[in-house]
Amino acid sequence: MGLIPDFKKIATRSPWIYRINAGSCNGCDVEMATTALIPRYDIERLGCQYCGSPKHADIVLISGPLTVRVKDAVLRMYEEIPDPKVTVAVGVCPISGGIFRESYAVLAPIDQYIPIDVNVPGCPPRPQAIIAGVAKAIEIWRERL
Repeated sequence: MGLIPDFKKIATRSPWIYRINAGSCNGCDVEMATTALIPRYDIERLGCQYCGSPKHADIVLISGPLTVRVKDAVLRMYEEIPDPKVTVAVGVCPISGGIFRESYAVLAPIDQYIPIDVNVPGCPPRPQAIIAGVAKAIEIWRERL
């Protein structure tokens, strides 16, 4: 059964990405869509692609400051993602709450509830910054395999 360790060295599976909106204004979501849909910023050149289910994801991109209303749903979706998972906070809102941090409805920063591996600051972050954050997430994910 020496085939399995050799196979793992030769073939690596491609990470799948899942997006969670934790109450954002959608500015970051538009930029994440840009990385998926526009050939100039094609994130698939890194060997990954977006998926529609958290159960298939390896890397999760979270945008928004985590609002009271969506907290339970976000935590439930996060728990559905199998280990090893890597979490990327996209935008300043999940990092600090951004312009919403003083709101009664905001629970930011999100790392109080979910461990964050990579931060991509910006309001919204540029597509190049999101791609750089995903590239860092892929490195972390491969180390955890």
